[in-house]
Amino acid sequence: MRLPAVKFATTALLFALLPTTLQAAELTIAQPASATAMDPGFLKEAATLVDNIFDTLVRRADDMSLQPGLATDWKAINDTTWQFNLRKGVNFTDGEPVNAEAVKFSIDRILDPANHAPTISYIRTIKSVEVVNDYQVLIHTNGPDPLLPTRMSRYPAYIVPPAYVKKVGASEFARKPIGSGAYKLDTFIPDEKVVMVANDAYWRGKPSIDRVTWRPIPEATSRITALLTGEVQLVESVPADLVPALKNRPGVQLEQVKGGGLTIYLGLKDSEKPLNDVRVRQALSLALNRQAYTQQLLHGYGTPTGTMAGANDFGYLAVPATVQDVAKAKSLLAQAGYPNGFTLRFQAPRRYIASADVAQAIVQDLSSIGVKAQLEVPEWSVYTQQVAAQKQAPMYMLAWGSTQTLDADAALFPILHSGEPYSTVNDPELDKLLDQSRQTVDADKRKKLLEQIQQRVAEQQPLIPLYREDTLYAHSDKLTFKGRVDARIPLYDLRLK
Repeated sequence: MRLPAVKFATTALLFALLPTTLQAAELTIAQPASATAMDPGFLKEAATLVDNIFDTLVRRADDMSLQPGLATDWKAINDTTWQFNLRKGVNFTDGEPVNAEAVKFSIDRILDPANHAPTISYIRTIKSVEVVNDYQVLIHTNGPDPLLPTRMSRYPAYIVPPAYVKKVGASEFARKPIGSGAYKLDTFIPDEKVVMVANDAYWRGKPSIDRVTWRPIPEATSRITALLTGEVQLVESVPADLVPALKNRPGVQLEQVKGGGLTIYLGLKDSEKPLNDVRVRQALSLALNRQAYTQQLLHGYGTPTGTMAGANDFGYLAVPATVQDVAKAKSLLAQAGYPNGFTLRFQAPRRYIASADVAQAIVQDLSSIGVKAQLEVPEWSVYTQQVAAQKQAPMYMLAWGSTQTLDADAALFPILHSGEPYSTVNDPELDKLLDQSRQTVDADKRKKLLEQIQQRVAEQQPLIPLYREDTLYAHSDKLTFKGRVDARIPLYDLRLK
């Protein structure tokens, strides 16, 4: 396989000396893509920014344990009812109280089918929310759901202010959100910047950093240059080819979270010909050289995998990655009636580590079995809209993970169950197993069901797992920062020296 060349920036440009001083209470973070909207219940992108503006009933500590958030405690009343007691005296930053009505409103707006929430998969087990009094709610589920407290720890379960949302409407709220979190939105200019300022009245105490600017810098080399010239103090998505040059660089620290990133996969519209034939899907998978992608293009900062779940997830099954076998792939295509291959539209973003380069390599690998993949690389803001509306190509590269729950359910259900916003899979047997896994309380039985789901995916290939990325950050040594396996950047916990 011939791999595309990786472009290297000039050393002189990249490694300008870091300045020796930083503004004491201001932080700038470089990201690979701009936020498109910030309504936490209707996200079509990572929750990195809104994590800092909004709160959830339950929060996850550094060790990934569940801790009290806006709820001081919770307990199961019966198999289908959970009681949450709310923290008193907490307000949204406009003064509106955080109370039981706000909790009910926040969840109801996601569950309302008229709103078409793209993240509804995560809380679809909820039947209703009952207000007991100002500071207590009962959450009723459709069946037993042992993950309910975990579901309340991240999107889309952020609590929003009902009066403000009703006053300004959904579109305006997505541009000018108000929450009860550690930071308030100051400025949101898509493709330019997001500025947040500390919420001095935050219930956990005033944050130590007064002002944080998030800058979208899509070009990877430019992100690193911005760090080295002192324009930014933290960089997300460090390009893997530049990691060796950054190691031991004065003033710079690298942060690698092994397996802490998303799982990259090829989504397939498996109800469309020829993808409706399992032999074709298996052939596509067999054509791919995952080891070459991760070693040569990701420079070792990725691990080939045969499952969407991560090693930190409950229910994870260590499914071996498919090994490239061109002869077998050709044989399967011939059996399916495509001895000369076929033409297929293929979309991939630049959002992930070397993802556009990997997509080019996939095109070359598929050509070896006669499949002509017509590659399109749309802008991220366009691509996210297409995927959410299911208007993407029949084969498409996307990334998914389970950072919401650290449970295989989050990595599997939303993209495998038919009818879910991000699923292009139609497999009644998978639907049955997925539904059973959400209704099974016994941990051992649920684990076996999750493993069965992963085994069926490996056999039927309704989608094609590729590899799991490591998370790579670079930051100034003036910033105290630690990467997390749930991929959050909690500004409240950061410190500038």
